[in-house]
Amino acid sequence: MAATPRRPLKTRSRPAARAAAAWLARRGVTPNAISIAGAVLAAAGGACLLLVAGSPAGVQVALLLGAALLIQLRLAANMLDGLVAVEGGMGTRTGPLFNEVPDRLADLLVLVPAGYAITWADWGPELGWAAGVLAVLTAYARLLGGSLGLKQRFSGPMAKPQRMFVLTLACLGSAVEAAAFGLEGVALTIGLAVIVAGSGLTFVSRLRRVAAALARA
Repeated sequence: MAATPRRPLKTRSRPAARAAAAWLARRGVTPNAISIAGAVLAAAGGACLLLVAGSPAGVQVALLLGAALLIQLRLAANMLDGLVAVEGGMGTRTGPLFNEVPDRLADLLVLVPAGYAITWADWGPELGWAAGVLAVLTAYARLLGGSLGLKQRFSGPMAKPQRMFVLTLACLGSAVEAAAFGLEGVALTIGLAVIVAGSGLTFVSRLRRVAAALARA
């Protein structure tokens, strides 16, 4: 069985990442369990965002900081599952399913709730859903190319690491906003708008690359 294509990440070569992966592998933690843990972390981050709107200012700050941390921990889990699978020699035949399905759920679990934390505009939830759907479509375009026998392209400009970086910044900006002025979700609105625009561009760009590769075949 061919190895599952992996997103090129510089963090995989860092000693700390390799040490963490080796520690998990020695304790029998499977890549599939790490993938599921990533989705659970995303769900926890999404729960923080869902609770923000009706909470007192101090609690809002804590929830937004918690969401930012959980988003980054989700990314760490996504990096470690591949390291444990490949470098730890613990890959399984069901690995590709566990590598993709929890990841797509995780995108929805953090992006959609971010829209519900926006209170200054009635269309905040729609913006969150748009960001979530477009995130899934970018992955669909990548996987579609792979299903057609082409190299899977993880290119951006708004691939998963970039989406989560923007959302993390939006959460941190919203924490500052909540502490200083009271939360209305302006930073989250800007972040989600950037993700929507960038993800739409990424989806179209990946489809064009697939079409060009098929035309050359």
